[in-house]
Amino acid sequence: MDRLCKTFLDLKTTKRMHTTSETRSVADSLEVLLSQQDGQAAFRAFLKSEFCEENLDFWLACQEFKTLDKPDELKRRAVRIYDEFINNESPSQVNLDFYTKDIIRENLQHPASSCFAVAQKKIYSLMENGSFPRFIHSESYKNLFKSTSKQRTLGNGKML
Repeated sequence: MDRLCKTFLDLKTTKRMHTTSETRSVADSLEVLLSQQDGQAAFRAFLKSEFCEENLDFWLACQEFKTLDKPDELKRRAVRIYDEFINNESPSQVNLDFYTKDIIRENLQHPASSCFAVAQKKIYSLMENGSFPRFIHSESYKNLFKSTSKQRTLGNGKML
């Protein structure tokens, strides 16, 4: 988990850089895309068009969940995440196999910050290998690229 925190700190540093290579790295990495607010918004819009925005919502909920440290808060949020994304009756159910869901059900008895780690990794992989490559070729990505380029130009004082 410390490695993950360090990675996101490194990504925040990368986000501050104003170079064309930063935009290209978004095309190369879902991790970079998700570390940027504009990137998240564009990716969410794309996922919504594919009727699978629950994957991003689940991943983000898990990211937030990992920051909790009070046992009562962990339990409350774990149940909420389970009900919203894992439960078979949920309209926002993510695509997980029975074995993974079973592990989560067991983890709910005594939730820890790693309670959803396996499921989060699987959903990340689904996004990285499925939705993300399609996103890179989408209109949403082109709009993100144009917006990022325009912001850089405005930030450099070349254009008002």
